Amino acid sequence: MTKQNVLITGATGAIGKSIASMIALKPNYHVFIVARNPEKGETCLAQIKKLSENEQVSLLIADLSRKEDIQSLANKWKEPLHILINNAAIAPPRRKETKEGLEMQFATNVLSYFWMTELFRNKMEIDSGRVVNVASYWAGGLDLKDLEFKKRSYDNDHAYRQSKQANRMLSAALAEKFPHIAINSCHPGDVSSQLSSDLGFGGYETPEQGAKTPLWLATDSAGLDNSGKYFERMREIRCPFCQDSEAVKELYEICSTY
Repeated sequence: MTKQNVLITGATGAIGKSIASMIALKPNYHVFIVARNPEKGETCLAQIKKLSENEQVSLLIADLSRKEDIQSLANKWKEPLHILINNAAIAPPRRKETKEGLEMQFATNVLSYFWMTELFRNKMEIDSGRVVNVASYWAGGLDLKDLEFKKRSYDNDHAYRQSKQANRMLSAALAEKFPHIAINSCHPGDVSSQLSSDLGFGGYETPEQGAKTPLWLATDSAGLDNSGKYFERMREIRCPFCQDSEAVKELYEICSTY
């Protein structure tokens, strides 16, 4: 097996760190983690290297809510990319905006998945290219006329559910648009984390249990044999949001304008 390059966002969080660590434990993988905070990123990097005893783990710094940061990452990336895991997610209690004036949760949870896939796709047009979008079963309430909560009153739980519905729909749209790349979405396990705390939830699974399905899609043949599908607990689940082809197309077109 030739070396597989893996790029994972949100790797400093509980589930993301577990996914990155478990891949680093496997032979022939070079894991690249993306962090916004350099200090937090360096700490995460050291922890993953210590746990996995793998020196082939690298840190990249970027604010994923900003397209220019993602474009810079893509411009600097010179190797083939075999696996992209979009896992970054936030749920700020109050509505915030990026420097560009975008609602922060929509930019991070939705647009970063879209931008990462679009801007790295040319690096992934290889036989084994795949994208894993970490979505959720906690999804719904998408309003295509108010994706940034400019008209509605912002509620972080409502914004989060909308973002996870969008992840699932965009996975279907991107899979159709880029048939040479396997693009799937999944629900991870229910883990206690900063994100779950911000949403007012707990968590009953370990980070390793929570990472199981994203890890499976990233490293098992199932992640290549399927595309445009949604999974929970390593099983394909029919996604009702993805069945609405007109809404899927409209969401893709809206995201393309950012």
